[in-house]
Amino acid sequence: MSARRRFTRIALIGMCLSLGTPMRSSTMASQSSPPASVTALSLEVIEGLSESLANDLLGLSVAARDRNRPTIEPYFAAQMVGAAFPTAPSDPTPEHRWFVRHGWPAGTAASSGGDVVGSLVAFLDHFGEIEDVRFKVKDAGFDPGSSVAEGTKVPTALAGSSGRARVAFYVIGRDRAGQREWARGTLETRVRRPAAGPWQFEQLTFAALDSMVATADLVSEVAIPAGVDARRPAFGESGNDGFAWHGAAAADFDNDGWVDLLVTGPVDSVLYRNDRAGRFTDATQSSGLEGLDSGVAPLALDFDNDGDTDVFISAVGAQRLFENRLVPDGALRFRDVSAASGVAVTAVGFSAAAADVNGDGLLDIYVAAYNHYGRVTPDSWSRATNGTPNLLFVNQGGGRFKEQAALWGVDDRRWSYAAVFADITGDGRPDLYVANDFGEKALYINNGTRFEDQAAGRGVVDPGNGMGADFGDYDNDGRLDLVVTNMSSTAGNRILGRLFPSAGPGDNVLKKLAAGNSIFHNNGDGTFREVTAQVGGLSAGWAWGGGLIDLDNDGWQDLYFPNGFISGKSMKDT
Repeated sequence: MSARRRFTRIALIGMCLSLGTPMRSSTMASQSSPPASVTALSLEVIEGLSESLANDLLGLSVAARDRNRPTIEPYFAAQMVGAAFPTAPSDPTPEHRWFVRHGWPAGTAASSGGDVVGSLVAFLDHFGEIEDVRFKVKDAGFDPGSSVAEGTKVPTALAGSSGRARVAFYVIGRDRAGQREWARGTLETRVRRPAAGPWQFEQLTFAALDSMVATADLVSEVAIPAGVDARRPAFGESGNDGFAWHGAAAADFDNDGWVDLLVTGPVDSVLYRNDRAGRFTDATQSSGLEGLDSGVAPLALDFDNDGDTDVFISAVGAQRLFENRLVPDGALRFRDVSAASGVAVTAVGFSAAAADVNGDGLLDIYVAAYNHYGRVTPDSWSRATNGTPNLLFVNQGGGRFKEQAALWGVDDRRWSYAAVFADITGDGRPDLYVANDFGEKALYINNGTRFEDQAAGRGVVDPGNGMGADFGDYDNDGRLDLVVTNMSSTAGNRILGRLFPSAGPGDNVLKKLAAGNSIFHNNGDGTFREVTAQVGGLSAGWAWGGGLIDLDNDGWQDLYFPNGFISGKSMKDT
């Protein structure tokens, strides 16, 4: 497969449609038929040109981050028309008690590339420190005669190719006063590929530009001084060639009133014990976890009701359970009881959640299971059924569990990433929401002896590439709302916008797959309505877990989403 066909999963969906590749879901096909004017050749050429431009703009991103004017200059044509970058913001407007917003008055008209480069350098000089700069192609169209070279490792536009592009950009860093600042804008441009060098801007106007400045630092990165900066092999290096990422759990494992950390990794896992003085110490060996190798996600729970916190670890392979012997032994030490407890079931376990599903006073464990992506292909992009079945370990007491997911009706096979329990119906029984990657989400309502999937009737099917879910009361009305983490894709949205220019995520399942995160408001009657657009943009990139948390202690829950994918030495390897 040529490099210009190597898009994200969402982009591949668009390519499948344009190339006529059969897809399992007839519903998807009927909802997502591309217009006849879009042919496989034209789409492939347009996206190849778009990817060529996007790759070159990553080079501009690095040059801008490094404030390297000689490296910036080749991206701007000698003769240019349009606006220069503004060099000073307007007075701040309060937005929240800990951040303000700046407008950026339009810059002067530019008559040369040198003018624009100089203004960009001056704009960057507003920042005392720059962490990241990105220029991203949101949309592009190309003139007749534009094309890409055949047989290249990466999409390479032929000299003379030209067109228009909508380019989003952002700068993240600190202003000259040391306050964190995030500037973001949108450019409408004309671009051309010269005989030598990268794509160049020939025309440039600003569609939008503002910045937000934090007047207080809510969080700081303190891994090194806190002692939790252990290094492990990067993905693809020796010792880390698996396809699953890993997780962490925070809990007071030694019952001293201070939160400790358990981190699972590709090679081994580490228990960090809180020293109550702002640091953590590695207690892996002393706790008996030195033999704990790779695990995907840890879950802290007291499965035996003895007053200390035990650990369940979902894994690609046999699931693991470790009993904390703090009670009755008086010392923090874990014992592997996976086989004896009955949880050592082989699965592609990606995460776990715990609740007392049958009301017997004992915590049960639910495992969200995936499949071996790369070796196994989902049998549908939006309604896959060939994932490995999810597991439900029902606590029998006496340290024993029985796997009863099928009996309880929750052996979901839709490539699950995450699950969360909450009492949706107010009957005292925990219900279950499951975020599926290649399938619609599930909301399993607990009737006491079995669960029933009522996601459709309660308004939370949310057919996106689900990576996480969380319940919380974002609007403080006393009812649990739902936040779902999904993937959003710049390339996918770019392609799908060409295929289905008049469709939106609500009426086109492919656009929904690329749309990003969702938030659902609890109506108070057990149903939900999606309010993502009303409460703010939640795309957040290639997002994973995260959820609701009151970061600034103001009584209102905020949202946090980690995002990104595999990162290599090049910015293109993401």
